[in-house]
Amino acid sequence: MSYVPPDPPVVPYLMVRDGHAALDWYVRAFGAHEVVRYDMDDGRLGHATLELANGGAIYLSDEFVEKTVGTRAPESLGGTTFTVALAVDDTDAWIARAEAEGAVVIRPPQDEFYGRHGKLRDPFGHVWSMIGPKRT
Repeated sequence: MSYVPPDPPVVPYLMVRDGHAALDWYVRAFGAHEVVRYDMDDGRLGHATLELANGGAIYLSDEFVEKTVGTRAPESLGGTTFTVALAVDDTDAWIARAEAEGAVVIRPPQDEFYGRHGKLRDPFGHVWSMIGPKRT
């Protein structure tokens, strides 16, 4: 099998402590569709590719603290080191759906000069910045 680059060419790769629960959560909260999934023999989620309802994509796996991989989940780090910006059609609806599934709203949606923006932290420690059209 030859190498096929991701489309889009940059895809956030999220590490979590419970990959299977996270996969289910992103399906419910962000309307994600599982494209590919690899489970490890030890029960951890080795890799999943998810297409989000807005047309974006994320990669997802359990953390692998072993030296050969060295990835850690936000819980292990005491927080995350980045925010994922997600362009959406309705900021309020996306945030409400995620909050109903257990996300914590960090910044309620409000109109800014660039659009309607709000932030949330998902149950696995990742921060999402939802940006959509202004309300008129």
